[in-house]
Parts: sequence; structure tokens; C-alpha cells
Amino acid sequence: MKLCTFLYDGEYSAGVVTEMGIVPVKSLGFDLTVTDIIRTGALKEIEKALTELNPDGISPEKAEYGNVTEAGKLLCVGLNYNSHAEETGGTAPKYPVYFSKFNDCLCPTNTKVELPEWQRCYDYEAELVIVVGKTAWHVSEEDAEDYIFGYTVGNDLSARDCQFLSNQWLSGKSMPNFAPTGPYIVTKDAFDPTVKNRIICRLNGETVQDGDTSDMIFNCRQIVSNASKYFKLQPGDLIYTGTPAGVILGKPKGTRVWLKKGDRVEVEIEGICTLYNELI
Repeated sequence: MKLCTFLYDGEYSAGVVTEMGIVPVKSLGFDLTVTDIIRTGALKEIEKALTELNPDGISPEKAEYGNVTEAGKLLCVGLNYNSHAEETGGTAPKYPVYFSKFNDCLCPTNTKVELPEWQRCYDYEAELVIVVGKTAWHVSEEDAEDYIFGYTVGNDLSARDCQFLSNQWLSGKSMPNFAPTGPYIVTKDAFDPTVKNRIICRLNGETVQDGDTSDMIFNCRQIVSNASKYFKLQPGDLIYTGTPAGVILGKPKGTRVWLKKGDRVEVEIEGICTLYNELI
């Protein structure tokens, strides 16, 4: 099943993405956000109502999307693709490398993202994003799958100028709207991140990243288990799992053309959705 947050009847609410369009869960008798659905476990009841009522949907092209969840935490894993570690001159880490983004980084598809003029080296990072399904605190790798609700698409926008001023990456990662995500969440029963799902980034229509999720150094179960030893994960929290090769930083010095105002960035993961954002 695919879910989204979109503007319906004057407020942002949950919708089910079907072949007939987006079905508001309100039309099925549920006044819930996506985070409410995750917290309450209402998915099965919604699936049943969807089958029984078979309502009409709203065209995805006409939808105004909101944030995929009401995430309390935006946790990110760095250098988690072999190809990306190699292109940036790093080595594959022995343990997951974590950093965070603030909540005001999260923004939906079609958001215009401002690039502040006082920085210069802006970069994209196409990423698979884990959606946490229930409170996770010190869970085993064997049980970690039970704590995953589903997956979505993200772009870990980065300001490289300030990212590497110190060993702490936060200043280059947490500008407003620097975590575009969505628009859809696919539930875990419909997506397997361990197989070769293409993850693609296009800049102004040109493909600049083309990898697959099987190249991750630490898989999603390992990430959830390991992260839960340090961070108490909650329903709706988002974990950005790293990016494949093809980022601007990975190109030789002198050939790097950084993101600029007017650029359009698309991130697509097979089986989930495509995320669009314009830079201003």
C-alpha cells in the first residue's frame, strides 16, 4: 500500500494512493494523519474499508502534498554506499556514521528550496528513507524489521562549503527545507530494499545518480537496530540511509558545477515515487 499526506477539505490529511487516484482516508471514515495511522495500527482497517467502499480517487497531479509524516527525528546515515565512499575518497565505515537534520528541514515535493547566497557549494543526495513504525529502543537486528513501517524517497541537500569546516556535518546539512521527502510512503510488505531497486537523481532532466539500494553497506535492519541503541526512535521518525555515487562532491576538483538557483532536482526510487523540487 502507498500512503501520502495531501491537502483535503481544507487541511492536510492522509490519503491512500491507488490506481484510481488518491483516496482520502476521511472518505473511508477515518479522520487520521499518516502519523496517526502509523501510531494506531489502523492500516488494516483502512485496507478493509477501501475494498468494501471502492471510492473514487483524486488525481495525483492535482494534489497539494504535505510532509510525509510529523517526524520528531530526522536521522541520517553518511557514507553508506560503497560507490559513494569510493568517489569521495573515503573508506567504507566499520560502523554507521550518523548525523541529524532539524525538523524545519523536512519539506514536501514541489517545495521551492532556497539556496542562501552566503554559501556556494550546494549538492544533492538521492536517498532511500526508512519510516519508523513503532517505538524502537535497543532492538535486535533480527527484530528490527518489526519496527519499520515503510519507505519513502528523500534528498539530503548539502552545503559542502560549511559541511567540512569541522568533523561535525550539521552546519552543512540542516538549512531550512534541506530534507525534501516523499510524496509517497510504501509499506514494507510492498518494498524490499535489499534487492536492486534503482535510485536515480536527475538535475534539470539529466541523470546524475543511478545506483541501486543493494549497494548499501549497512542494510535497513542493521541501521534500525544500531540506531536504536543511541536514539529512541518513535512512530513517524525518518531515517535517511545514504546516497549512491554521482554527487557533485565526488567529481574531480575543477569540474564541479554546484547547484544553483533555478535548478530542478528529481529523485526517483523504483517502486516508491518521484520527488521534485526547484531551487531558488
